[in-house]
Amino acid sequence: MAQHTPMIQQYLGIKAQYKDAFLFFRLGDFYELFFEDAKLAAKELEITLTGRGSDKDRIPMCGVPYHSVEQYITQLIEKGYKIAICEQVEDPREAKGVVKREVVKLITPGTVMDGKTIADKENNYITSVTDFKEDQFGFVRTDLTTGESAVTVITGGIDEVIFELVSSGAKEVIVSPEFDSAFLEMFKQRLAITISFETNEVMPEYFHPLCDGLQQERLISTVARLYNYLVRTQRRSLDHLQKVQYYTASQYMKVDYYSKRNLELIETIREKKKKGSLLWIVDATVTAMGARLLKKWLERPLIDQSEIEERLTVVETFIDQFFSREELREALTEVYDLERLAGKVAYGNVNARELVQLRRSLQQVPKIVQIVKELQVPLVDRLIHSIDHCEELLDLLETSIVDDPPLSVKDGGMIKAGFSSDLDHYRDASLNGKTWIASLEQKERQETGIKSLKIGYNKVFGYYIEVTKANIANLPEGRYERKQTLANAERYITPELKEKETLILEAEEKIEQLEYDLFQTIREQVKSYIRQLQQLAKTISTLDVLQSFATISNEQHFVRPHFTSDREIHIENGRHPVVEKMIDRGQYVSNDVVMNREREILLITGPNMAGKSTYMRQLALTSIMAQVGCFVPATSASLPLFDQIFTRIGAADDLASGQSTFMVEMLETKHALTNATENSLILLDEIGRGTSTYDGMALAQAIVEYIHENIGAKTLFSTHYHELTALEQQLERLKNVHVSAIEEDGKVVFLHKVVDGQADRSYGIYVAQLAELPEHVIVRADEILHQLEGDQKEEGTVENTKNVEPEEQPIQLSLFGEEEKQPKKVHVSPVENVIIKDLKKLDILNITPLEALQMLNEIQLKLRK
Repeated sequence: MAQHTPMIQQYLGIKAQYKDAFLFFRLGDFYELFFEDAKLAAKELEITLTGRGSDKDRIPMCGVPYHSVEQYITQLIEKGYKIAICEQVEDPREAKGVVKREVVKLITPGTVMDGKTIADKENNYITSVTDFKEDQFGFVRTDLTTGESAVTVITGGIDEVIFELVSSGAKEVIVSPEFDSAFLEMFKQRLAITISFETNEVMPEYFHPLCDGLQQERLISTVARLYNYLVRTQRRSLDHLQKVQYYTASQYMKVDYYSKRNLELIETIREKKKKGSLLWIVDATVTAMGARLLKKWLERPLIDQSEIEERLTVVETFIDQFFSREELREALTEVYDLERLAGKVAYGNVNARELVQLRRSLQQVPKIVQIVKELQVPLVDRLIHSIDHCEELLDLLETSIVDDPPLSVKDGGMIKAGFSSDLDHYRDASLNGKTWIASLEQKERQETGIKSLKIGYNKVFGYYIEVTKANIANLPEGRYERKQTLANAERYITPELKEKETLILEAEEKIEQLEYDLFQTIREQVKSYIRQLQQLAKTISTLDVLQSFATISNEQHFVRPHFTSDREIHIENGRHPVVEKMIDRGQYVSNDVVMNREREILLITGPNMAGKSTYMRQLALTSIMAQVGCFVPATSASLPLFDQIFTRIGAADDLASGQSTFMVEMLETKHALTNATENSLILLDEIGRGTSTYDGMALAQAIVEYIHENIGAKTLFSTHYHELTALEQQLERLKNVHVSAIEEDGKVVFLHKVVDGQADRSYGIYVAQLAELPEHVIVRADEILHQLEGDQKEEGTVENTKNVEPEEQPIQLSLFGEEEKQPKKVHVSPVENVIIKDLKKLDILNITPLEALQMLNEIQLKLRK
């Protein structure tokens, strides 16, 4: 094999340090990739794969232009890759041999600071997990764009770690190289997450103040692993990192991954979209940082009643003070993302336009404070008490940056006149020089009589006088010095013009450099206000979320919930907030929920599609809304404080890890049974349907009995196993309820109303009719159903009352000697229902006697089957 060139040797040496990343190697105006990087990048980015060298030793190669590299980086980051940016770090004119290059930045899914991969309304967390053994793990998450960090200890095994990673929406996890490989395999199978490694878990001295509140050394080492990774990969200031917050699971209502998914708190199950989720309903935030905080609140409802009541009081006040709320919303529309602006300032990549955004945001602070101060609510008063208006910073930004600066910070045009006397001097020189040149052009036209004479400029020759060839004869001999000949014109210079050129170009060069230097100085001054800006962002985002709750509650007619200490639930006219929003106004049927010590478990029966799952979900969503501090969809609501919510609703395979629908169902149920307490809420929908009838029925009954006898949690348990309704006689705290339905003209009408007692049947075949299954299938299913029900009666195994005619009531004798018979309820089978439909369509007046006889014969044959 041929010896590699010095440049390729340099590439290979750097690539060896970044084996798990694409190396974007700067060559002129392109970032080039070689060898396996090139092959993979060409495939992922759909760009041309070329090569370097002879056919025998050809090196695969591809490249992207440096000026459009962001779009390619975004594509790779979204697919979970890492990118090492390698730049020239010395002047090529001074280099001896190959220009020195170094990796100046490693971009990973968890360390992206801007671009399309960063959603305005979502955090971009990078996490780290440390295995403490004995099913205990250190867990820390940091959003590099905002600087916030939080750490905890997770107990209960690797499944709890996965739940936490999923809940945080982490894009990247940092672990030790010795981390259990079986656990890493689970991460890969169950999470779309990038795995990175870091060995150093000694906290850098610079970050010690950020960990002042951490008492456990193992928590500090967990944070240290993540911070060392950030220092090693980012190679720039991390001054915006905030003090690490310690939290425990007991501080919040625990809503595990399964429940968040099943309840569609943040996104829908099927389409993974915000629309159709609870977040979509309650999000009337105005700022991006408020939207991010709202999402965090929904994922971690409170369990401290005093904190909840404080939020509810602010919401109630905002509802009552309509005009103040609207003024606040208007002011918030002018507030930009202070959290991420502060991060960009610290990172050194903020531009002049973003500093203008910061200025406009700070200009709204006095107005916001004045509006909320008048509310006189304790929580709001505490929020604004320590607020820093950053008046000196605002004054700096108002006097330094123009209102509409360019996007680039190196092209000038950013700094206001009057901010720097040196800059003003150079600007005057440049302006006066250009004015002189414009005057010279007019003067030369007059003196030479050449109307088309002009003075132009290009970067090669500088300023010049241009005369068309048709007018050259009119020039006095020796007036100008020839500089360049064109096809249709000649270009000239004069000593005086060159002198002015030197003055102008020197001034413009100094203007650009001086403006850039001034901008860097301003940026450094802004950096000293990072902590104040972060605190200001927290205050404004909290106000934004609370006004959002008030706005939504007012529009949707929600009410303030009340909390009970006796574990009783009493909801009057409760509604599912999302379903109500998705259907036409006035069509949603509200329902009461009553649960107390005599009604710990509600066993729900009723037809498919009648609303059992909706009824269950609306209780969970109402509880979550109440515990985040929002009003709830009901006429009145009294609730206990739930410590956890567990749900098993809907069917879903987990094919990636080889788990069937039934296995997923059992795993989710197991998670509830092993973690729930008497203060929890459990929602179980159709447990046991994924296996045989008797297996499923046995499991369902055993699960209900276990919850009743061993846990005591408030539980909604829906089922189609009508045999389970007999449990009401055996379990004293279980009550039967059902979603009612009636038959009219052979059709089922779902009333969507939950009432006490058990349902008489499931109406499954009628639902199949609604789905418009073939008529033959419906008829045959009804025949099989009657046969099965008959067999069960004969065997005496199950007492089944489906389709049995009710006993006739005693005859009431008429005072006038005539018998007045009570109407008798008639059951119409699907076959009969089809026949009735055919008869209704029949046009008696337009058929022959023979056709009528044929039709009568067909009806008789159908009824005899």
